[in-house]
Amino acid sequence: MPLKINDSVVGFELKGVDDMMYSISEFAGKKILIVIFTCNHCPYAKAYQDRIIAVQKDYSMKGVQAIAINSNDDSKYTEDSFEGMKMRSKEKGFNFPYLRDESQDVARDYGAKATPHVFVFDSARKLRYAGAIDDNWENESAVKQKYLRNALDAILSNKDVETKETMPVGCTIKWKG
Repeated sequence: MPLKINDSVVGFELKGVDDMMYSISEFAGKKILIVIFTCNHCPYAKAYQDRIIAVQKDYSMKGVQAIAINSNDDSKYTEDSFEGMKMRSKEKGFNFPYLRDESQDVARDYGAKATPHVFVFDSARKLRYAGAIDDNWENESAVKQKYLRNALDAILSNKDVETKETMPVGCTIKWKG
């Protein structure tokens, strides 16, 4: 079952591109946790990488932590391999953990549909926003609705998130089998 608004975060233990293991509990001190399903090969995911880096930079001092997870089948999409993830993270200068969901269980547990697909959890680790980062993947300067940033601002101000869900825009998760 895909996560619904107000559902609790789903735990995981996944390996990051730094060869460290990560779990939700390691981010207990953060006010907001952003879980983003993404990958290396998808043009949508690539287009959003700089925006994710900017969000982490702009909000880290406010207690926000982004975590990126790649769940794609790397046997068909070799660019999404763990080694490919390490190269992409280094090349782009990712300022957030980039984790490998080899089993694809985490993507299934969250109900991730696309790359990128964003899930924003508040300090109680309840889902407050799910969907797209903004309304224009091709041209950042043409963005009219900054869904992710608006959700973060609302949560940090103890307000209700106005737009709680949007359709994630991107490539589908590449399932095994």
